[in-house]
Amino acid sequence: MAKDLFSKLADGEYIAKCKEKTEISAAINGHSQVWPEAKVVVKDGYARFYKGRRQVWNCNATYAQGNFEITPAPAKAK
Repeated sequence: MAKDLFSKLADGEYIAKCKEKTEISAAINGHSQVWPEAKVVVKDGYARFYKGRRQVWNCNATYAQGNFEITPAPAKAK
């Protein structure tokens, strides 16, 4: 099944980096709002991408996992 190709992205905060090497490539793939990287918050299988405090893009978590380089966000300072 297609949904089994990627591991499930757990709820949490991440950094998403575009796999595309140029902004034009990202735009062609519909990822220009995220390029070169953005914070992503995953909750209930839905990924919301932020630049600063503004949401710039969204998709389901499976799409995010398969189309971006996802790494855990740095821990917040206390």
